[in-house]
Amino acid sequence: MANINEPSFRESVDLMFNRAVALMDLPSGLEEKIRVCNATYTVRFGVRLRGEIKTFTGYRSVHSEHMEPVKGGIRYALGVNQDEVEALAALMTFKCALVETPFGGSKGGLCIDPREYEEHELELITRRFAYELAKRDLINPSQNVPAPDMGTGEREMSWIADQYARMNTTDINAKACVTGKPPHAGGIAGRVEATGRGVQYALREFFRHPEDIAKAGLSGTLDGKRIIVQGLGNVGYHAAKFLSEQDGSKVTGIIERDGALTDPNGIDVEAVHKWIGQHGGVKGYADATYHEDGSKVLEEECDILIPAALEGVINLTNADQIKAPLIIEAANGPITSGADKVLREKGTVVIPDLYANAGGVTVSYFEWVKNLSHIRFGRMQRRQEEARHQLVVDELERLDRYLGDAWSMTPQFKDQYLRGADELELVRSGLDDTMRTAYQAMREIWHSRDEVEDLRMAGYIVAITRVSASYRAKGL
Repeated sequence: MANINEPSFRESVDLMFNRAVALMDLPSGLEEKIRVCNATYTVRFGVRLRGEIKTFTGYRSVHSEHMEPVKGGIRYALGVNQDEVEALAALMTFKCALVETPFGGSKGGLCIDPREYEEHELELITRRFAYELAKRDLINPSQNVPAPDMGTGEREMSWIADQYARMNTTDINAKACVTGKPPHAGGIAGRVEATGRGVQYALREFFRHPEDIAKAGLSGTLDGKRIIVQGLGNVGYHAAKFLSEQDGSKVTGIIERDGALTDPNGIDVEAVHKWIGQHGGVKGYADATYHEDGSKVLEEECDILIPAALEGVINLTNADQIKAPLIIEAANGPITSGADKVLREKGTVVIPDLYANAGGVTVSYFEWVKNLSHIRFGRMQRRQEEARHQLVVDELERLDRYLGDAWSMTPQFKDQYLRGADELELVRSGLDDTMRTAYQAMREIWHSRDEVEDLRMAGYIVAITRVSASYRAKGL
């Protein structure tokens, strides 16, 4: 449990914002305009289920319209409330600005435990929620574009897209009203893995800078680094899977709602993910040590800690016990502002949420652009790329015959070079470029200004600078 003296999630976001603007020369009126939430709509709607009418409460908050449409996920959870949704909407504003996606910040939520309902019941609930939002333009391709969040996924997004299309039968861009759809319903390759993939790319970029690695008291590459991941949902699973399979990192701890697993030699992420899918938790998994109190595993020795579930899991009650020298916030707000201060004073390096989990909104941007352009990425240029590459290969093969044993192409070169990029490769390329560029923008502030103590403050400064520039361009 968080310390009772700690600020709420919403207050934490404001405090982190205040730390950054204190170092900026913004007019007080503009500072206030950027801080406050523009509007929050609360809806209470009824759905007839199991022979009676059940009433549900949902929210859609718009934090900033410095750019439109505004963007942000819809989460299904019993803990959803107005303060949480507004805090998440504010984070979306700064996240979009940091990674240069042309959106304002928004967020939505529905107070519901999706596990309590059958699929057809969830569809009725989702469609009614979408109807209530869409008729007020809180779902609209040019004004407000939701996406998946905790408790929602491709299935819910396709229901929302279809509901919007039913209400707007002549809108040629209807599919762009929501992102995170399945590929066969207007989605894009690589969207499901996007946030976890973004965490991987963020860590890769961090490890390209020896000065930054040294600040965390680490050395070398991601190869062999011990990782503890908290939450093996969509984000945590993909991040852990990619880092262990592609970068040589070792997942030594996995924390879930019913406990945790540890193994100093590394845990098979894929096997645990399948076990959770079949049994609903990690308890009973045989190939690692089970701990009933999962929160204690947050405090175990490791090189990189990845909180990838709820906000506030690292707080004043446990911050001083955290041993990881590097934390990457794959979830939104997993470290409270109080804990952030404790970790900063300890010298822990935190790669902040407004950067680290921006992979989702980045690939959502690509999906939105795809829906508006009505053509998949790579369709026009892929074969032309291959034809040009073929010319080079033909010339190399001619040289190969001429030079004989003195020189020859490596066996895999021809196949790899000849293959033009498909949509998935282009999406990953765009995401990698986005994560690199955004990190470099933060890093420049972090290293060039002595008063900027950490990456979080640097990230907020970059984001707020860009939001304020948008407002000034509008004449504010």
